[in-house]
Amino acid sequence: MTNEDKIFYNAEDLMNMLQISKGHSYKIIKAMNESLQEQGYLVIAGKVPIAYFNEKWYGGTTQKGVM
Repeated sequence: MTNEDKIFYNAEDLMNMLQISKGHSYKIIKAMNESLQEQGYLVIAGKVPIAYFNEKWYGGTTQKGVM
C-alpha cells in the first residue's frame, strides 16, 4: 500500500509529521477518536482518518509532501 492509498494515520505517522513523541501522538489520536465517537462515528483505536486529521489540524487544507 502506498501513502496515497492510506485513509488513516497511526501514531508513528503523527510522530514523524509533527515531530512529537509517540505517546503524545497517541493522546492526539485518542482525543480525535473520542470526538468522532461523540458524533456517532465508528473509530479504530490507534488510528485517525486522514481527512478528519487534516480538517482539525490544518483547517481542511491538504498539505503537499505530508504523508
